[in-house]
This record gives sequence, structure tokens and C-alpha cells, in this order.
Amino acid sequence: MQTILHIAIILGTLAGMEAFSWFIHKYLFHGPLWFIHRSHHQHRSGWFELNDVFSLLFGGISMYLIWEGRAMLDTKFWIGLGISIYGIIYFIFHDWFIHNRLKSFKTTNSYLLGIRRAHKIHHKSTEKNPSEEFGLLLASKKYFKQFNQSAP
Repeated sequence: MQTILHIAIILGTLAGMEAFSWFIHKYLFHGPLWFIHRSHHQHRSGWFELNDVFSLLFGGISMYLIWEGRAMLDTKFWIGLGISIYGIIYFIFHDWFIHNRLKSFKTTNSYLLGIRRAHKIHHKSTEKNPSEEFGLLLASKKYFKQFNQSAP
């Protein structure tokens, strides 16, 4: 029973991180923290950009929670693990698949193609505003329509 609770905490944390990430991306990164996030909307000449400081911050929070909850494997541990898993998903989806920080893989998966398309639309603007689609794993249906139509 406790294993189910731990899995539920991790899954809840993943869902919470997606909602939280959408919120801070829209209202903080494209708001008062634009001076940092701007680097992500500009051409990058090296591997790192100033925006990566946010990943370091969330990684630090995750490590802190895991460390604090390690002795009893309490809720802090499982939340920290969920944040860490979200970070891994973020790296794979965002940095590797969407922005090609590593050699990208090819896919015909309609979900992945829709997410990539929504993110590319988000980056269409190199300015703070206007912008749309602030999520990582979720996007508006309109970005998936082209890929979900079956051939006659």
C-alpha cells in the first residue's frame, strides 16, 4: 500500500510540476525574469545559456528534498524524486528533442510532433510578448490536428 502512495506522490508531483512550470514560464519568465529567460529565445553559440540557471535552481530544490527525506523516505523524498524525474523529462523533451542540444532523434509520433510544433510556435517570437504555449508536456489541440488526420 505504501508503494502505491509513493507512486501517487511522484505522479502528483509530475502533474504539479507541469502546472507550476506553465505558470512560472508564462508569468515570471515572460514577466519580471525575462532578463534571464531572454537567452533561451535568442540564438545560442555555446552549450549553455543564462536560462539554464532555472534548471540548476530546480535541481537544487530536488536534491535538498531528497536529502532531507532520505532517512525516513518521507514525503519530501518522494516529492524531490518527482521533481528530479520531471527534470529528466524536461531535458529529454525540451533540450534534446525540441532544441537539439544533442543530436535529435526522428519520430513520426503525433504527440511528439505536436509538442515540438507548439514549442516552435512559442519561440517564433524573440521578444517577451506576444507568446503562446508555455507548457512542456501539454499543448493546445490545434498543434496536433495536422498529425492526427488519417490519409484517405
